Amino acid sequence: MDNTATLFDASRAEPIRDPIWKHILFPSEFLPILATPAFSKLARIRQLGPAWLAYPGATHTRYAHSLGVFEMAKRTLASLARSGLPTFVTREGERSFLAAALVHDVGHFPYAHSLKELPLEDHEALTARNILESGFARRLDEAGADPETVASIVDKARPVGGDREIDFFRRCLSGVLDPDKLDYLTRDAWFCGVPYGIQDVDFVFQHLAVTPDGRPGIDERGIMSVEGILFSKYLMYKSVYWQRTVRAATAMIKKAVFSLLAKGSLDPESLYGRDDSDFRTLIEASGEPEASIVGRVFTGNLYATVLEVPFDGNKPGHRAVLDLESRAAAERECARALSLGESRLDPLDVIIDLPESIGFETDLPVVDLGIEFRASPTVFTEDVVRAFASSLRTLRLLLPASAGMSVREIRERTGL
Repeated sequence: MDNTATLFDASRAEPIRDPIWKHILFPSEFLPILATPAFSKLARIRQLGPAWLAYPGATHTRYAHSLGVFEMAKRTLASLARSGLPTFVTREGERSFLAAALVHDVGHFPYAHSLKELPLEDHEALTARNILESGFARRLDEAGADPETVASIVDKARPVGGDREIDFFRRCLSGVLDPDKLDYLTRDAWFCGVPYGIQDVDFVFQHLAVTPDGRPGIDERGIMSVEGILFSKYLMYKSVYWQRTVRAATAMIKKAVFSLLAKGSLDPESLYGRDDSDFRTLIEASGEPEASIVGRVFTGNLYATVLEVPFDGNKPGHRAVLDLESRAAAERECARALSLGESRLDPLDVIIDLPESIGFETDLPVVDLGIEFRASPTVFTEDVVRAFASSLRTLRLLLPASAGMSVREIRERTGL
């Protein structure tokens, strides 16, 4: 039985049909949250942004994902309750955790992670700001959640003064086997039509546990769940999130927005609270050449990948493109180096794409062994996890059309 049932009046729950989790019983007192402008906007933001260019089925939204995360959080709470929740966990805290799972993305930027690394506020901070606005906060309060607690669970940068309950629920919402990852890996794989991200969530919830010092963890048999999610995350990044077409579209948007911000043609604040359509309208309204780059993404007319090499941090040319400002300077140099005779490349026509560094979380205690997962009998040693992360990073050079040069000549001219 679902141990969270006592949190809600099941007779007044609203059944929501979901292609992944089938039947989500959604508490009636949480329904007004779905009607807020900040949350309803999520129905107009595609979860995977430009991934539909490679996987036509990938048109699902952050709205559906958020409902899925709520369902996974509900099941997480029920599983941990069977193990025995810490004594410091309160009924209001439980509701605040479930509310945090539901609203964790209300501050998210449009077009997936295309705006990541740009000089903008973290979307978690924007989420907290939305949560604490009077209208939204009132809806949370009426649902039995504390808005300040909800904001602090979502945004780890908020000081909480050693509050053990908030720390516990932060670990639940953002960790190794968190509700967000359980939903997005499974949902993204399902809509893309690939098998790599599907999670055996029933097995996961059988093996969640709480440590004697009050941290969420797993039992020994649950080690396999962590191994599964680590390998799934690796395969989904390799095949979907950082697939060549997806990266080209992401890099084009990032290039356009960074350029507009750098020359003062775009105010960072104007990007907050936008959905996918609003974002395109905003960029087009700038009247700047960068708008044509974004327009090409929305119509699927992507730049060509003319060079693709594994990132090597030991190479000066690779180290020189680690941050966006240095990357822009390198793109200008590449434009000069690749210009032939009277044919001159505009720096806007040269894009260097390098995915950001990512991590594979392994800091989950194995309760009955009294050790952390990374010290358990698993193939995923620290070296293997580091190798996973580093092997995914591919440096690419994109141009509006083929450069008419060999890969060798491009590398010699650009130093990449």
